[in-house]
Amino acid sequence: MLGVVGIKEALAKAEEAGLDLVEVSPNAEPPVCKILDYGKYKYEQQKKANEARKKQKTIDLKEVKIRPTTEEHDYQVKLRNVKRFLSAGNKVKVSMRFRGREMAHQDVGMKLMERMLGDVEGLGKADMGPKMEGRQMIMVLSAEGQAV
Repeated sequence: MLGVVGIKEALAKAEEAGLDLVEVSPNAEPPVCKILDYGKYKYEQQKKANEARKKQKTIDLKEVKIRPTTEEHDYQVKLRNVKRFLSAGNKVKVSMRFRGREMAHQDVGMKLMERMLGDVEGLGKADMGPKMEGRQMIMVLSAEGQAV
């Protein structure tokens, strides 16, 4: 701890010690500098950044595709996958594509989407409810405790 010193004196002290004069916080009044090995300082900062990146949780968006004509067993398989994705903490996009005459029976697709939403009741909630986008109906689910 040297206290408040002039730039030339600080540079001379750093040169004498064989180290670098590093500005640690430039916004302080007066700016704070340290005499240290700059290469080692950068290495430490990089290690801290890597540790912080390791600890953060990434949320993936998984997609499950169904059709309005999906039979019961196939629906149960898709539902099991949705539940597995939600319990792992991922978001799930459920998409349903309509072909040809199926567009005239969008109510069947809506019932199937609402059924899936009801079946994952305790595990997840809808970020975006079922809605049509062109020939596709889309719904996004997220885990119950997860922030939107």
